Amino acid sequence: MSPTAPSLDHLPNEATVWSWLEDVCDPEIPVVTLKEMGILRQVEVDGDLVVVTITPTYSGCPAMSQIEDDVRQALTQRGLQVEVVTQLSPAWSTDWMDATTHRKLREYGIAPPTGAAPVSGQRGVHLVRRLGSSNSVPCPRCGSEQTTETSYFGSTA
Repeated sequence: MSPTAPSLDHLPNEATVWSWLEDVCDPEIPVVTLKEMGILRQVEVDGDLVVVTITPTYSGCPAMSQIEDDVRQALTQRGLQVEVVTQLSPAWSTDWMDATTHRKLREYGIAPPTGAAPVSGQRGVHLVRRLGSSNSVPCPRCGSEQTTETSYFGSTA
């Protein structure tokens, strides 16, 4: 069955579109949604065209085409035309995730880094530590604080 286009008097607003995207999971980490990860950046509605802006968690993320397909499917099944735009700047940051998302990732076995955000400056990218934060991130398996970040850049910092 093909979806029927919404009538002009029943076009969704941005809040409705956000609600339709609420349950779209990250294809690599099924315990969190794209919204929880901060990958979904913006929704714009122009008639029956919806433009969704996404940002990868890192620039070489192999799941971006799957994410784009999942977003597109969630909305085209409701009869909408969809354009998905990838935005690389500003770069994604774990600061875009809330405490619940951090907890879900830890329970899944992933330790998201916290306490520092990359900042572009005149001489490249450096880290700015938030007040009261430490460098260590607890191990998601044993809880040890004796951890080190071996690579800031890449898929698994």
